[in-house]
Amino acid sequence: MDILYLMIICSVSLAVIFLIIFIIGAKNGQFEDDESPAVRMLFDSEIQKEKDQEKKQPEDEIEEDEKIDKK
Repeated sequence: MDILYLMIICSVSLAVIFLIIFIIGAKNGQFEDDESPAVRMLFDSEIQKEKDQEKKQPEDEIEEDEKIDKK
């Protein structure tokens, strides 16, 4: 029976700790911005495309330089 009281005290204490952490997070504004992570996912592909284009540009310039050298 003593272990039951110990388990109840531990579980209530843990619940109170999680509640306090949640309240601190809510006061600091951690849960304010719900939309930008979802929108940021949509813009990642555009950033990746820009990086890919930057990588391709030097290759294109090298090919153009080779064409000029051949002429």
